[in-house]
Amino acid sequence: MATTPNRNSLPDQPPISTDHPIINGTSKPPNATGECDEWTILERVFRVLADEGYLGPSTHQKPVVSFVYPEDLKQLIHFPMDEQTPSSAATVERIIRQVLHYSVRTGHNHFHNQLFAGVDPYGLTGSWLTEALNTSQYTFEVGPTFTLIEDAVIDKCLRLFEFGEGDGILCPGGSMSNMYAMVAARYRTVPDVKRIGVANLPEPLVVFTSEDAHYSITKAVHWLGIGLNNLVKVKSDRRGCMIPEQLEQAIQSVLESGRKPFFVNATAGTTVLGAFDDFNRIADVCQRYDVWLHIDACLGGTAVLSHRHKHLLAGANRAQSLAWNPHKTLGAPLQCSIFLIKERGLLHECNAAKADYLFQQDKFYDISYDTGDKSVQCGRKVDAFKFWLMYKARGSAGLESLVDNAFACAESLHEQLRSRTGFRLVLEEYQYTNISFWYVPTWMRTDQETPDWWQRLYSVTADIKEQMVKRGTVLVGYVPLLHRGIGNFFRMVVTCHPRPTPETMRYVIDEIERVGEELPR
Repeated sequence: MATTPNRNSLPDQPPISTDHPIINGTSKPPNATGECDEWTILERVFRVLADEGYLGPSTHQKPVVSFVYPEDLKQLIHFPMDEQTPSSAATVERIIRQVLHYSVRTGHNHFHNQLFAGVDPYGLTGSWLTEALNTSQYTFEVGPTFTLIEDAVIDKCLRLFEFGEGDGILCPGGSMSNMYAMVAARYRTVPDVKRIGVANLPEPLVVFTSEDAHYSITKAVHWLGIGLNNLVKVKSDRRGCMIPEQLEQAIQSVLESGRKPFFVNATAGTTVLGAFDDFNRIADVCQRYDVWLHIDACLGGTAVLSHRHKHLLAGANRAQSLAWNPHKTLGAPLQCSIFLIKERGLLHECNAAKADYLFQQDKFYDISYDTGDKSVQCGRKVDAFKFWLMYKARGSAGLESLVDNAFACAESLHEQLRSRTGFRLVLEEYQYTNISFWYVPTWMRTDQETPDWWQRLYSVTADIKEQMVKRGTVLVGYVPLLHRGIGNFFRMVVTCHPRPTPETMRYVIDEIERVGEELPR
């Protein structure tokens, strides 16, 4: 009688051979041209990464960056691709070390410059494996395990975000995920657009997003032929959340102009302030006017992994589509972007081109597993495996612990800033792990806060950043909110990797204060 194999078992495998030169360390000597066995470079790269502190906790013992101006860097590294003969192993290793030396250590404890930072070790393992296997994510026959892994990731995310029996796809970044949403919404609104194009539509289509939303929406309306004149940026409140009443007024105004509202982009975790829109109230508006609701949760979607913080996403399950980037807060290797859609089959319907050389209908297996035709790409990287392996290794409890720790450290940073003389918060209340603030040096604190004083403070913020970059001590971003009339302030983003602590938060505060006090008056 046949038995069902244990899901964690594997067929009997031969023992791992130690004869391979990469494993036993015995590589071939250089040949007559000085060229070594090219596969030994993998072993060398791993050792270089370890030696230079790019792997593991030793990273923080090095500077975050060894900054060099572009023209000077061109003198230090030979960038032109003009080699005529093979390079020696020593030359290749030297090049690699040079590139590493002048690159930013995003895994450093004091890198807080972007919405991403250090990489999860399990995710990195997944990334290395997918690069070694070098396959594409379009048909089951070239990516059997990875096809099922992407299905599993999509299924899990549909359940996490309560999207029912929907569908999804891994995309090359959140900007593309948002564009997938807009294409699907356009097709659902006007199915004939696939044949006649946007130029022949009976009425112009209009997109709505908040003034604090990501700029990818602006790019999407251009790329998809909708046009910047058909993008309405809805006013946000002081926290950066879209004002639902303003959205409804904007929709009414567009209808009166003879145009057709078709797509509303709400945000879960805005890029600068980390604001979450009120999804239930926005969904109510979209429902009244039969407009597609998409949620850009590329940053804030990670809150769904935490019982304590997933309330931030209340009402997100009422959207028709959603984008989430585990490569941001959670630390999956770049890139890992998930697009979810409620209507199963719509992605294939609106994107399929039916290339018969790739998606043959008479294959010997179930061709529903050939998912590539629902993608705008042909070749597509195996991004799902990185997040899948992280989940397998850490489980929901382990991922939740990482997320809760990031939120706790953001709270610690916020409280330290509130109690520290000279620091001033942009927002007294915050929603995500973005904390925004200024540092006012001692020599500015007694001056009257005139418009000129504020302009000076905005310049001081940039000057502090410049000095920290040149010293390699801290990388933290600064941004303006010009639509609010606010100049430069520090935007500190707390992520899961490397695991932050209240002490690493304090270091950033101390360094900003130290550098600020040393600036010339």
